[in-house]
Order: sequence, then structure tokens, then C-alpha cells
Amino acid sequence: MPPGPSQDEIRRQNLGALLRHVHVHGATSRAELTTALGLNRSTIGALTADLAGAGLVSEGAPKETGRAGRPSPVVRPESTRIHAYAYSIEVDRLRAARVGLGGVVLDRRELDRPRGLLVAEAAPLLAGAVKEMQQRVPADAVCVGTGVAVCGMVRRDDGLVRLAPTTGWVDEPVAAALGAELGVDVPITVGNVADVAAFAEHARGVAAGCDNVVYLYGDVGVGAGIIAGGRRVTGHGGYGGEVGHMKVVRDGERCECGSRGCWETQIGEYGLLRNAGRSDAQGREALLAVFDAADRGDARAGAAVRQAGDWLGFGVANLVNLFNPEMVIFGGTMRDLYLAAAAQIRSRLNANALPACVEHVRLRTPKLGDDAALVGAAELAFERLLADPLDIG
Repeated sequence: MPPGPSQDEIRRQNLGALLRHVHVHGATSRAELTTALGLNRSTIGALTADLAGAGLVSEGAPKETGRAGRPSPVVRPESTRIHAYAYSIEVDRLRAARVGLGGVVLDRRELDRPRGLLVAEAAPLLAGAVKEMQQRVPADAVCVGTGVAVCGMVRRDDGLVRLAPTTGWVDEPVAAALGAELGVDVPITVGNVADVAAFAEHARGVAAGCDNVVYLYGDVGVGAGIIAGGRRVTGHGGYGGEVGHMKVVRDGERCECGSRGCWETQIGEYGLLRNAGRSDAQGREALLAVFDAADRGDARAGAAVRQAGDWLGFGVANLVNLFNPEMVIFGGTMRDLYLAAAAQIRSRLNANALPACVEHVRLRTPKLGDDAALVGAAELAFERLLADPLDIG
């Protein structure tokens, strides 16, 4: 039989479990940690002391509870000291944030992004935003890594963006380009924006406590982050979740990916604006203008919104039949479409999905809003620390 884990390995696993709990759930008393982790009080005390000694958590007195007896000390993540940098590279904007342990957004920057901007042009802009934020970072702060969310197909092993049809990127080395600009020796992890947003909403957002979730994200195109059995489903190379390229219309409209009849040609930016008679417009503001016009009674805009809503419900029904989720979350422009066409979406979903799969599905918008991508990117960066807190240095 193979040897069991050593005492040091067990200790490191327990340290990671305790730090992860505080990172996700926030300030937690030692008594609550004892119950949640199934460890005795002395072990929790020793683990907390180790984490506090490493500067990862602090302990303090709880707020007055009114209960008799000695109150249990409360363990809090050192959010202002331990942080990660997060980027979200979207079609029309670039965003950067400093996110503290515990998922707290401490600082942020946002830049307009001209369509067609290459990685070599975007990387200096993002690095400049981080360098600007670094001027306000406490002297004893520790950056544990960098996470990047990208609208595109990301190779898990090295952060190469294999294909991002809506931005024109093919085989772009995002991680390497950012690392060269930042000039610092911290790990950079890259993920698909829908996947990391799903990660964030599952950890600390509207899907907390749900182990089976589909997060639909729209920018110009459409992608999905999928949580099944509490785990992210990203496929063999990391390319899973490209639901916008499900074929729904044989020989339909040409898609940015080069194929025809993809789902996103019906529910994405180009399709909705085309059907609303506004093909010369682009961007989220143009979409919001269509939704506003529909709400004010514009017949063509209203028809376009209803048609897109029907197609959205059609595709969601397929995803519900495939993954049997407890919850479907609509983020980015899919949130805007969901709010504008909820009746059509639910009607088509109920008509097309199998009753056993759809009966418990909840349709929701993100609790974290647009921050889901940034918080999720930071979660990628925190993973190494949470796996082994003693490896902080």
C-alpha cells in the first residue's frame, strides 16, 4: 500500500482549508471554524496562529453577542495586505483591479479599448493601470499573483489565447505579454471570462451553495462558464463552454468564427442590432438603446428583442437538458437581454426543456455584477496560495 500523507502534508492541507474558508466566507469565529472544518479547538488555534504568523489572517474580538461565556476569537483575512491583480480584457474595454484576500476589490481602473487592438498594444495599457495602482499599495503588502479574464478560447497550460473571434486574436500569448510588461516574478493565470465569472458567482455570488450552474456571458459574442458537481467544466485543453458556437440554423448567418448559423448570430450584438435595423451601430450602449426603444414601443426594436429572447430561451433549454443545472445566470449583455425579454426566455425554456430538467431551474442575474470577471480572475491568482499558504514567500 502507498504511504499515507505525512504530518506536514496534513498540516498544509488543513491550513489551506482554513484559509480558503475565511477567504470565501469572511470573518469567522474559531468556534464556527471548528464546526465547519471538523477539527478540534486546539488544532484550529494552532492553524490560526500559523496563518497569522505568515500575515495571512488576523484575530480579534467579536462584536457583542449578548451570550454568556467567553466569546470565541474571530479570524479575518488580511485583505488590505494580501492581494492579487486582476484583468478583464473585453471587446470594448480593458479593466484592471487590485483584489484583496477575501474577494474585496480594493482599487480599479478602466480604459476604453478600440476594437482590433492587439495583445502587444493592450498589454502596456493594462500594465500601466497596475503600476498606477501600485503607488497606493501599503509598503508591507504582498502580491500573490495575477489573474486575467479574456473573451476567447484560452489554453489552460500557458494562457495562450487560441482564438477570440470577436477581437480578431489568434494564438496570442497574453500571459507572456503581460509578464514582460509588468516585469515582476509573479505567476499569471489566464482564463475565459465566462468561466472565471462563473467561478466567482459560485464562490461568493448568487450561485453560492449551488453545485450545478450555467453562467451565460455576452459581450459581442456569447460564452458559458459551467459548474457541474461543484467543479468547473473547462474541457481537455480549457476550451469548454463555447456555447455561442452551437449550430442552431443550418446555413444561417455568417459568424465571426467562420461558420454559419451559430447561436450567437441570433442573440449576440451583431444579430440583435441587425434585426433591429441598426447594423451601423456597435457596442453595449447601442444594445441598451435597442432595449430602451423596445420598452418605449418601437415596433422593430420590440420584434428584435422578442426574437432574440426566444432564441436565448431555445439555447438555454438545450443547456438545461445537457447539464441539469440548479441555476442559469445571465451576465454581460445576456443580463440586458434577459431583463428585456424574460417572458419570451422563460416561455421558450419551459416549452423546449425536459420537465424533469427544468422544474427546479432558477434564472438569475449576477450578484457581483460586472465585477464577476475581475473577482473570478483574482480567484485564479489566489488558488496557489489557498492550496499551500506556507508557500507565500
